[in-house]
Amino acid sequence: MEMSEDPPSTPSHRTWFARLTQALSGEPQSREELIEELRHAQANGLLSNDTLSMIEGAINVAELTVADVMVPRAQTVFLPIDAPQNAILDIVIESGHSRFPVHDGDKDEILGILLAKDLLRCLAKGEPCDVRTLLRPVTMIPESKRLNILLKEFRLSRNHMAIVVDEYGGVAGLVTIEDVLEQIVGDIDDEHDIDEGETKLIQSQPDGRFLVSALTPIADFNERFGSEFSDDEFDTVGGMVTSEMGHLPEPGEEAELGSFHFRVTKADARRVHQFAVRVGDG
Repeated sequence: MEMSEDPPSTPSHRTWFARLTQALSGEPQSREELIEELRHAQANGLLSNDTLSMIEGAINVAELTVADVMVPRAQTVFLPIDAPQNAILDIVIESGHSRFPVHDGDKDEILGILLAKDLLRCLAKGEPCDVRTLLRPVTMIPESKRLNILLKEFRLSRNHMAIVVDEYGGVAGLVTIEDVLEQIVGDIDDEHDIDEGETKLIQSQPDGRFLVSALTPIADFNERFGSEFSDDEFDTVGGMVTSEMGHLPEPGEEAELGSFHFRVTKADARRVHQFAVRVGDG
């Protein structure tokens, strides 16, 4: 007596693994359907939440462009090629970044990228450093470039930063390999990233200066430093200094108010975020 074959499985009875295998086999499937199958796998305990998030990020990164993740021009820390060595060193230290676009007067004229480690190696020799000799080649990319393509180019070229240009050829911002990877693995915090939930408004630094949040109430600033700035017109230090400068300041700009020297260390297109403050001759 012949044994009958098992009836073919129907779509409603296929396991998640069979459905996922089909999704990966080259058959026409939408990205949404593929992600849905991966979520079934996670729900069945075969993928952790973190793994699912990374896979989804890797899938979705092909849909994102540089414009979606770049650091806008207003938040980019530039270095002027003709700035004194001490001024350049101050900006490098205060920002905590490892790479800086260097411009020649006009920020649309980028000469190259300065690596903090190259500057440190030069300074260690105890001789004046010519920043021009330290510049690495700069890569220019359009805002419309896909992130998956950019990531491949970063890996092949071993570059970690590119300057983003708009349709008119002007500098729109910059993007780093970290910006791309964060779309896959989530935020990558380092020792220089500020935890907004734990940030103190006024933080003393080893060199005698202070990092002061722009949201620090003027009354609190006065109490800390014994100053007598008026808070009749503005409530915060950021509002006071911005008014003194007469425009929305960018990182690296400086102002003198009484016996206090303010240098902008963090700012974006809407407001200033933080100052490095030096008191008197300190």
